[in-house]
Amino acid sequence: MSIGHRIAAIPCGRRTKWLVLLFWVVLIGVAGPLAGKLTSAQENDSAAWLPVNAESTQVLEQQRAFQPDETFPAVVVYERSSGLSEADRTKVAADAASFAAVDGVNEKVVGPLPAEDGEALQVLVPITVGDGGWEKLGVAVKDMRDIIGTPDGLKAYVTGPAGVAGDSSEAFEGIDSTLLYAALAVVIVMLLLTYRSPVLWLLPVISAASALFTAQAVVYLLAKHTGLTVNAQSAGILTVLVFGAGTDYALLLVARYREELRRHEDRHEAMAFALYRAGPAIIASAATVGISMLCLLAAEMNSTKGLGPVAAIGVGVALLAMLTLLPALLVTVGRWVFWPVKPRFGTPEPTATGRWARIGRSIARRPRMVWVVTALVLGVMALGLTSLDVGVLSNKDSFVGKPQSIVGEEVLARHFPAGAGQPVVVIANAAAAGEVRDTFATTRGIAEVSPPVERNGSVYLEGTLTDAPDGAAAKATVDRVRDAVHALDGADAKVGGGTAVILDAERAARGDNKLIIPLVLIVVFIILALLLRALVAPLVLMATVVLSFAAALGVSTLVFEHVFGFPGVDAAFPLFVFVFLVALGIDYNIFLMTRVREEALRLDPQRGSIAGLATTGGVITSAGLVLAGTFAVLATLPIVFIVELGFAVAFGVLLDTIIVRAVLVTALNLDLDRWMWWPSKLSAKREPATETPPEPVAAASDSTV
Repeated sequence: MSIGHRIAAIPCGRRTKWLVLLFWVVLIGVAGPLAGKLTSAQENDSAAWLPVNAESTQVLEQQRAFQPDETFPAVVVYERSSGLSEADRTKVAADAASFAAVDGVNEKVVGPLPAEDGEALQVLVPITVGDGGWEKLGVAVKDMRDIIGTPDGLKAYVTGPAGVAGDSSEAFEGIDSTLLYAALAVVIVMLLLTYRSPVLWLLPVISAASALFTAQAVVYLLAKHTGLTVNAQSAGILTVLVFGAGTDYALLLVARYREELRRHEDRHEAMAFALYRAGPAIIASAATVGISMLCLLAAEMNSTKGLGPVAAIGVGVALLAMLTLLPALLVTVGRWVFWPVKPRFGTPEPTATGRWARIGRSIARRPRMVWVVTALVLGVMALGLTSLDVGVLSNKDSFVGKPQSIVGEEVLARHFPAGAGQPVVVIANAAAAGEVRDTFATTRGIAEVSPPVERNGSVYLEGTLTDAPDGAAAKATVDRVRDAVHALDGADAKVGGGTAVILDAERAARGDNKLIIPLVLIVVFIILALLLRALVAPLVLMATVVLSFAAALGVSTLVFEHVFGFPGVDAAFPLFVFVFLVALGIDYNIFLMTRVREEALRLDPQRGSIAGLATTGGVITSAGLVLAGTFAVLATLPIVFIVELGFAVAFGVLLDTIIVRAVLVTALNLDLDRWMWWPSKLSAKREPATETPPEPVAAASDSTV
């Protein structure tokens, strides 16, 4: 018995399966309480999202000398279009006094400040978050809205950076439980439809849930003790990825196990053979996804950089669960779990004459025409990219719908300078304070500049923008301010603030796209070349994945614009979609091509292509439906970026599994024939082999482990 067989037999041995189950029971017992603490380890403050070395990030650090804890201004704007009454002014003054007692308001409340038109008042409330992150902001903003109440005829809105952050916190509130239950429901429904068994679905779900709790515990420990950055976004994606990828691996393993149960009377022996044959493909798939995610460590954006190890940990733990816990559960319960269609020993394999076998034979009649037409259709779908508008979404465009903070921004802009409440911040050497202030104040786009505040040899200034702080004009103003103050000798001035953060994030995201996308392609190519032992096949597969990505993004762009009415996509959006679609698309390539290679060695490349599609077509389609469904649950969150990501990945996965993997890749396999496998031995010309049954494997008893 080979070493591979011995290793494959461990999780499903007659006695060792109990040790595996005991291991997971203990692990879950330890991981469960730690997983519940992951929310407390999330960092949702500005520094956790921003570019590591950006100027605006440096300003945030230097601001601590003037504001020891990160402070967000809340702008409360009151409006009565017919003109404010004396009772209104009394109400606003009373509210302003009450705001000072809100937890986190440790500095002086400014206002009420009247608008020139007499129709509005604003109150500036600085909220210090400390270690509470935006969760604390959300609580403070809610308390302020409770204080305001619903005054008769007087409209009031809590906006500004704190108001927007509070609405974001509310949008992400319960994200862990919402996504968990939604992903769980999708997986259960898909598995019920796939297996048509009232019991079998439970085992992959138990394994996936165990993997999720374990992954969350590992991520929590790393965040707590090694400084790993975790935020609400990466924690949510972790849930979706573990359930989606883990269920994919389960589907592939169960399909191969069911196939082997027809060839082996002993279920332990059947599972050992299934693990031996399907394990390398599953491991390679998980390695591809994990390493692709780790490529995100090269990103400049902290939020992107932090997602890499979080996602890689999730995939790694999902792999461990599906190759140990799931096999142990399956062999423990026996064949009855497949009821009502139990795979009986000696019965024929239905995939040999099933739907996908018929599709493969149809493609084989004219493979070149099939792949050319399919590629042209995908190319037409990719034309939607011509209308893709990439950039950091403004505050008003970041939410599905219009929360109170966004309405408040519009009201504020009608009555006060557009940049009120979100100033441009300049920190410079105190010796150059006068020169810096004069230069700052005379820069086009700046309405007024605050008096300088000096501390520890540095000076702090704030400038009010004349334009909306998240618009293109305000970003241009930040560039002008930077050019002007950077030119002052000895000032060592740096420019930050909310608009500078948006500008730096957009530029960093564009830089990350240019760096990480080629890096992921190189990594994936190397893994495919090593796994398939060929060079042509990886190049062809990479081309199909890139074409599939372009088509998915093109269609998604048109849907966002004409169906959802979204104005564009975030600058980081193409990178996120690319990494998920390429990494997960390669998953399905690996599932298909490793089986095609196995069958081609036994038969020949032509018949191997059809046999590989016949045996994996159904499971790959089912896996794609599960993964698409789990990513689609991201659309339940009222955040535009998350909705767009969920839709694009879900659509891309469906396109990849149903069209690209099944039709395009199979047609290319058939057309290129043996040249697909150059320079491996499969590319050598040889007589077609006669079909022979696979070699038997020894029973996976403990005596053979």
